[in-house]
Amino acid sequence: MCGRVTVRTSPAQLVAELELAGARATLERERFNLCPTQLLPVVPNDGARLLDVFRWGLIPSWAKDASIGNKLINARGETVAEKPSFRSALKRRRCLVVVDGWYEWKQSTKPKTPYFFHHRDGKPLALAGLWEEWTAPDTGEVLRTCTIITTGPNALMAPIHDRMPVILSPEAQAVWLRPEPQEASVLLPLLVPAPEAPLDVYEVARGVNSPANDSPECVARVAA
Repeated sequence: MCGRVTVRTSPAQLVAELELAGARATLERERFNLCPTQLLPVVPNDGARLLDVFRWGLIPSWAKDASIGNKLINARGETVAEKPSFRSALKRRRCLVVVDGWYEWKQSTKPKTPYFFHHRDGKPLALAGLWEEWTAPDTGEVLRTCTIITTGPNALMAPIHDRMPVILSPEAQAVWLRPEPQEASVLLPLLVPAPEAPLDVYEVARGVNSPANDSPECVARVAA
């Protein structure tokens, strides 16, 4: 599961790093403990190559109410082409979810221990995501929402957790952002664990357990 992320890289840097055309919308501030139902930076496959912000937690267009989004913060790469909540989006509505790190908890310790995963050079990570547009039946409000696709762990992740977000290489990003519908046979081979080499991990304090905490202390390294 991927349920907490950081977004500390400036919108201008994200645009430059991902070679985007610009930004349609951005976060208002740095985020050190960004949680589901909040806004995430994304690049949707609408052909514009613009940075945008969508709500985290996918709400399929056919959903009767928004609460389903609370359960659809992640999509398993192994079954994403089969699940009714995700298969149409996989074919037509893909996005990059742009973060610079994520938290995961080691379950074997009591209490469980949080760790922070990130690019060792501080570069942003482009995660494989799906997006949807949903219209509230009572108010007519239109929400754009997203989910993060996960896969099995690489060797760095495995001692902590059995799932990790799919991190797309620049070459994979180009395929993922194609605006035309894509067959699962083209997309599923991209949904694999990232190489360990560019990534790093360290233990952080348990203050990150609370969504109310969203400050630089969340990413501070716990002394060995």
